Amino acid sequence: MLKIRKRSRLGRAHIKRLALPAELFWQAADGKTPLSDIVEGTVCRQFDVAPQLAYQDAEALVSDLAGHGILLVSEQPISTQAPQEPR
Repeated sequence: MLKIRKRSRLGRAHIKRLALPAELFWQAADGKTPLSDIVEGTVCRQFDVAPQLAYQDAEALVSDLAGHGILLVSEQPISTQAPQEPR
């Protein structure tokens, strides 16, 4: 199960505007809640979409956001402490 958490040191310049589904993931990204729970508990309740399709789309979205350094993704719970920036 994928866990997602927001990067702590992003400024407003990094994120100008997220589409509603992306915003839902941004708000739910606590580092503990599995992506599947976010999809079923948030996305599927807000939109008329099948859980399997929503999960596939969510994986792609989360992967894209992680690729831009906006979200951290892990198979295990992610610490709530701010990540250390490389020097």
